[in-house]
Amino acid sequence: RNIGVLALIDSGKTTVTERILYFSGRIDSIHDVKGKDGVGATMDSMELERQRGITIKSAATSLSWKGKQINLIDTPGHIDFTVEVERALRVLDGAILVLCASRGVQTQTYTVYRQMQRYDVPFIGFINKCDRLFADPYKTLQDMRSKIGLNAALLYLPIGIEKTFEGIIDVMGARSVHFEGTNGDRIVYGDVPAAFEEELIARRLDILERLSNVDEEIGERYLMEEDISIDDLHAAIKRTVLARTFTPVIVGSALKNKGVQPLLDCVTSYLPNPTEVDNYALSKVDNSKVLLDSARSRKKRPIALAFKLEQNNVAQLTYMRIYQGCFRRGNSMINTRTGEKYRVPRLVLMHSNELQDVDEALAGDIIAMIGVDCASGDTFIDAKTAPADIVSLESMFVPDPVISMTIKNLAKKKGDDKSFSKALNRFQKEDPTFKSDFNPETKEMVIKGMGELQLEIYAERMRREYECVVELGVPTVNYRECLLDALEFSVTYKRQSGGKGQYAHIIGKIEPLEDKSAELEFVNKMSGGQVPPNFIKSTEKGVREAMNEGALSGHPVAGICITLTGGKTHDVDSSDFSFSRAGFFAIKENFVKKAITMEPWMDLEITAPSEYSGTLLASISARDGIIKELDMNEGLCVIHAKAPLKKMFGYTTELRTCTKGLGVFTMEFREYVAVEEEEQERLIAAYRETNKYKNLQVSGLGT
Repeated sequence: RNIGVLALIDSGKTTVTERILYFSGRIDSIHDVKGKDGVGATMDSMELERQRGITIKSAATSLSWKGKQINLIDTPGHIDFTVEVERALRVLDGAILVLCASRGVQTQTYTVYRQMQRYDVPFIGFINKCDRLFADPYKTLQDMRSKIGLNAALLYLPIGIEKTFEGIIDVMGARSVHFEGTNGDRIVYGDVPAAFEEELIARRLDILERLSNVDEEIGERYLMEEDISIDDLHAAIKRTVLARTFTPVIVGSALKNKGVQPLLDCVTSYLPNPTEVDNYALSKVDNSKVLLDSARSRKKRPIALAFKLEQNNVAQLTYMRIYQGCFRRGNSMINTRTGEKYRVPRLVLMHSNELQDVDEALAGDIIAMIGVDCASGDTFIDAKTAPADIVSLESMFVPDPVISMTIKNLAKKKGDDKSFSKALNRFQKEDPTFKSDFNPETKEMVIKGMGELQLEIYAERMRREYECVVELGVPTVNYRECLLDALEFSVTYKRQSGGKGQYAHIIGKIEPLEDKSAELEFVNKMSGGQVPPNFIKSTEKGVREAMNEGALSGHPVAGICITLTGGKTHDVDSSDFSFSRAGFFAIKENFVKKAITMEPWMDLEITAPSEYSGTLLASISARDGIIKELDMNEGLCVIHAKAPLKKMFGYTTELRTCTKGLGVFTMEFREYVAVEEEEQERLIAAYRETNKYKNLQVSGLGT
């Protein structure tokens, strides 16, 4: 099984992983997530992770449970590190969605669910922390059904709750399960307590009815009132989990060592093995889909995807999922993106930051290779593959950065600048959501990412790993320029200065897309070969160049579709350069006429004791937030709201202060929204004072 453990922050995800490793025999003892025992959780190998008590980067390991091999990836729960979840899900066949019994479904739970949907990953649910104050696994189950829309049912029931939580009831097996011994190693089965007999019957019926609604075989037998055995139900659960139409849910408390072994049983019983999942590659010849053979065979030509990069003390560490065939150390392979040929170097199995050498890896394996320079998302195939058979695997989704900060290198000794540049280059290569640019106007380096925490972490890693003395500036948001209405354009780029000149003419229209953060859609509808294909590509190149800096307020352009409907060439003067300039000025001259600046808005979820609800509502309103929903439940208030990102900087500190450290909140990107008119005027005025804008005016716009 290739599985991931997914959850929002503070759901106990890393604790669940630590117990999985312990009960499977992969580790000999259990360690504290925050490193209070001086060791820390196995999968959080970075000192920063142990100090902060959060997972910053995904980590891989392998283990065995009842004769089944499980490759497991533990992922971060904080939204700032969402790309780690994206690339893990890209190569996983199944997942465990961990939820907190006291907090239920939260804003980021939706994000994780959407990510699993994006990659069609089947999953099972684990409601953790049933021993926690305000724990209510039944309400969490109802949230899964009503808020996410899952067809979910409990396979296990809690015996007791909060401080009285002592064990679970196996609904399918009609028995109680207790976890005895120092660490819950010894499982003791018993009769179902009399108080749970009616509940057990009701929950069995709930499972049966929910399966009958989505599984044809069970549905027919249920309608015909035929006997349905427990084995039949187990088989139906697996079919519906693979079809992503049913979600089995287990309950427990990883911290108290309860419920983890039944969770592992469900992983091996219901989540797919690699041969039960169809994986496709894209042909380099015609971009058609090619079904890969997932059988663990050495006869098929090998195909693998590089999904994560790390730099260790020796060389680059490239995490790979083998999708077909067998990669052997010393064999030749090709990177289909670059065409470069390599010998398969050192291959290793990962256990957090520990490496175990292997000679080969077969389809379904998740391994790492050392010493190959490549990019995340690259495909590797056998070097003997015929050109007509070359394929590429689809890469993962990478969100755009939404926040920027200046970073100063307070270099005091020779070599500090080199270390600073080396750190920036490394982190950008490892994390595609982390970017850096030099601002020539302010003579400052600017780093961009998904949130304050991510940028603070990278700054701290520069201090620790590269001994750089760095200082972060005040965070700023990443604005976008978008289009209000469709517009038509006709651009002629003509230059003549003796000898061969430059000429290009294009006609078309620019339209806004519904998703204001979407990538450019470039469509060619010219008829009769008015413009050669190579000039069309050059036009698109010019458009993309112009979109890096809009003409309204100097921010990147997003959420548009450009359609070319006509054009003209000159036998002598037309060139790739002239058409790239025509595309460039199609944006610079025309887009600004109906453009508007947009800013990122975030979805918020704040949880705190009910006594602070009034203070929290006022704090959100003061930051121009909009309240969407307020839930009051057994002493807790949960506020769902949305607010502009630029107003949310520093909210963590304010929340801790006004709730005496008892409040928590999560925040994730929602959408781009038009800035207020006053803000737009300020941004335009600031841009027109820059040298970039002034130089553009001097150079002239088109003809």
